[in-house]
Amino acid sequence: MATPYPFTAVVGQDDLRLALLLNAVSPAVGGVLVRGEKGTAKSTAVRALSALMPGVEVVTGCRFSCDPARPDPECPDGPHEDGGGGERAARMVELPVGASEDRLVGALDIERALAEGVKAFEPGLLADAHRGILYVDEVNLLHDHLVDLLLDAAAMGASYVEREGVSVRHAARFLLVGTMNPEEGELRPQLLDRFGLTVEVAASREPAQRVEVVKRRLAYDDAPDAFAAQWAGEEAEVRARIVAARALLPEVRLGDDALTQIAATCAAFEVDGMRADIVMARTATALAAWAGRTEVLSEDVRQAALLALPHRRRRNPFDAPGLDEDKLDETLDEFGPDRPDDEPDPDPEPNGPDNDGGGGGGGGVPPQGDPADDGGAAEEAPAEAPPAPGAGAPREQRAVSAGEPFRTKMLSVPGLGEGAAGRRSRARTEHGRTTGSVRPRGNLTKLHLAATVQAAAPHQRARGRSGPGLVVRRDDLRQATREGREGNLVLFVVDASGSMAARKRMGAVKGAVLSLLLDAYQRRDKVGLVTFRGTGAEVALPPTSSVDAAAARLESLPTGGRTPLAAGLLKAHEVLRVERLRDPARRPLLVVVTDGRATGGPEPVQLAGRAAGLHAAEGTAAVVVDCESGMVRLGLAGELAARLGGQAVTLDELRADSIAGLVKDVQGNHTTSRRAA
Repeated sequence: MATPYPFTAVVGQDDLRLALLLNAVSPAVGGVLVRGEKGTAKSTAVRALSALMPGVEVVTGCRFSCDPARPDPECPDGPHEDGGGGERAARMVELPVGASEDRLVGALDIERALAEGVKAFEPGLLADAHRGILYVDEVNLLHDHLVDLLLDAAAMGASYVEREGVSVRHAARFLLVGTMNPEEGELRPQLLDRFGLTVEVAASREPAQRVEVVKRRLAYDDAPDAFAAQWAGEEAEVRARIVAARALLPEVRLGDDALTQIAATCAAFEVDGMRADIVMARTATALAAWAGRTEVLSEDVRQAALLALPHRRRRNPFDAPGLDEDKLDETLDEFGPDRPDDEPDPDPEPNGPDNDGGGGGGGGVPPQGDPADDGGAAEEAPAEAPPAPGAGAPREQRAVSAGEPFRTKMLSVPGLGEGAAGRRSRARTEHGRTTGSVRPRGNLTKLHLAATVQAAAPHQRARGRSGPGLVVRRDDLRQATREGREGNLVLFVVDASGSMAARKRMGAVKGAVLSLLLDAYQRRDKVGLVTFRGTGAEVALPPTSSVDAAAARLESLPTGGRTPLAAGLLKAHEVLRVERLRDPARRPLLVVVTDGRATGGPEPVQLAGRAAGLHAAEGTAAVVVDCESGMVRLGLAGELAARLGGQAVTLDELRADSIAGLVKDVQGNHTTSRRAA
């Protein structure tokens, strides 16, 4: 086994090391999520933690790490006799992003269960991680069905494996540690909330510290054992301090003053539910024990808030992470132990410091670009004057804030795909409703019982079976085929030309795209952004799972100039061509946001039609969001949608609760019914 990098040799990253150590002192804190750019020692620090964890007493021979003092009465390897235990090192089990369901929860031999009535169960990673650490690198890329299994195990402290009436249950209580790069997409809120603490890490900008990082890494790579020996003394000291803090933890007193500060802080930042309060209380208690104290102080509550709240106050993936420390300090001072008994409870004015809509107001949620935020300037700003003859191209307008996002209607790719699990288009998946059966290729995972019985029934006499019962052989087994939903690549092609540049109009357009981005986040899509204006088009954001990165590019998008629609469509065609080579199973959905005008380049209308025909010839699903407004409308967006072989929807029809959209859907269904008749 390779010698791990010493935990105490990690340079800087104080918050990361503290969060990991607090979980070592008190596993009840609930794990830690480490967010940060690549190459910041995230994985190195997590792997080094396991060497500092105290040993675990386990029942000898138990594959599920039962505690000899309190063995699990339902353990598949039980019942266990009293005693017979021994100590082993704490485990850190790594869950690969591409792991199968059977690898995570364990595999049950369906053939032996049906033919012999034997529960032949092979434990998975959840069993290995029981009473230890379950580490998921790039946790934000984990498949949804594995996330669901992790959520179930974390909530119940047990893992259940059920296959056609055969059930196995075992305890699964583990410290969940995950690392992720936010540029590759965010976590589902349900899993995000399961992490007790979160830490943002970044590479140091201090040259001296960076030099020290390189020196230590090179020394470790040259002679791992010798490097580890140099830090053995520091490692032993930290290990002893963890043991001492664990012993002190039951004696730490969490007073009413500290509890009041915790409750007031969670209320001030408007976090959902009560898990934040509980995690803060456990973290503050662990901080006191780590410091060698038996009483929780305000400084412990403050540090606990900085670790436990940032990931819980985000209302959507576009909110900036972090915590307003000025507001935190005000809250702690207001509800601190030094507050006079006769001081009245605070009753802030509607426009007071806690409600001013600034960086600290509303739980730190940034304003969504409401025109009222800039004093109505969005409506009242005069339109840009046209250039004088010979004055050149119109100057670029500054970026306009997006309007308030809304819930959009469902857009999907027609047909049946086989892409990554998600929530948008119909697809053949491992999970979902059963639609049929096939002969298994490889290991059987989802048995189709009726089809298996039907395949075995005609052969019972030849197999010597004349009485009740059924002889099932491997050739009889049938795998269930299932239909669920997949995530798609949603490529936005946004018109940023002068015809779209009116401030109020562009704000509404950006709000619509922001709403579609939020919908893509919820449906687990990849997104990309192409913009066109002036003389050409550009890829503002290559396809990625990070919808918040797309939202940031959209927010800063400038406007102005002519409308090179053909260039935008051709650039989108090139992006999709490359993505089909990279990920052929992920089907694209092209969303063109425009009023349909084409004024840039030679023969702009004809070229735009030919570019649209390229997408139609390849069968790319397309939607045109018609941004034309006013009493007189030319219907150019509808013509573009027809050339793309897709559909056109107006900004009003895009809303899920739109009356216009509902009427259009009803009329479309009625027309389809008449054609079918």
